[in-house]
Amino acid sequence: MQANLQRSSFSVYWRLMRMDKPIGIYLLLWPCLWALWIAAQGIPPLNILLIFILGVIVMRAAGCVINDFADRKVDGAVKRTAHRPLATGELSTQQALSCFILLLICALFLVLWLNWQTIVLSLGALALTTIYPFMKRYTHLPQVVLGAAFGWSIPMAFMAINQQLSWHVWCLYLANLCWTVAYDTQYAMVDRDDDIRIGVKSTAILFGQFDKLIILLLQLATVGLLLLITIDLHFGWPVYLALFIGSGLFTYHQYLIKDRNRDACFKAFLHNHYFGLIIALGLALQYWLNP
Repeated sequence: MQANLQRSSFSVYWRLMRMDKPIGIYLLLWPCLWALWIAAQGIPPLNILLIFILGVIVMRAAGCVINDFADRKVDGAVKRTAHRPLATGELSTQQALSCFILLLICALFLVLWLNWQTIVLSLGALALTTIYPFMKRYTHLPQVVLGAAFGWSIPMAFMAINQQLSWHVWCLYLANLCWTVAYDTQYAMVDRDDDIRIGVKSTAILFGQFDKLIILLLQLATVGLLLLITIDLHFGWPVYLALFIGSGLFTYHQYLIKDRNRDACFKAFLHNHYFGLIIALGLALQYWLNP
């Protein structure tokens, strides 16, 4: 019986950290790999690669935990989030905060293996991860804060490998910011009616009838900024092909969200994982063919 209780408890924490839904890990991981490939001009040192992959997993889990803590009083009123552990009472707020602190300790242990400049930059990741969930109470732009948090691994990756930040870093960061706001607005479109009812703010509410147009403009900006980097770094056909395929995926997303159907908008959000993967594969192939 005790073993069953332990397994049950583990399952609840697993769901709290959203490990059963890895889409967030993918959306964090791919831009991190973009940065690592470009910074190292190929495969980065194995220890740095491993630290960043584990860091993505740990910080995404921490972000989910603090998000559920911030939303514990409203998740129960939203259909999509009503079964989260804090909303159902399966875990207490103290247990959630203890889990959050433990995850941050794990993240600190990982970053301590990197140079001091990257350690300093990691404080930005901590701050953004912690404040993001509370932004939806005060601004209609929490997706921008999320984008800032999701992209922070980009300057950290460059600093860990090159000990400096070029303009390419911030161009890549801005591209990821635009992409994150686009796909998280698609995500927010799923909950728009519930969010309006309970008073939660989002870009989906702010953009209103212009949501699809603004998402399109953000997608165009994402591709345009990535193209600028591609041209300046003299990348070859693998990256151009990846951008072409990625643009096709964005076109498909516009088709999915055209009627603002909840399920279709959620499908578009999930589908963004493939955009990040394709760009990562394009960069990997570029450096494999041109070592």
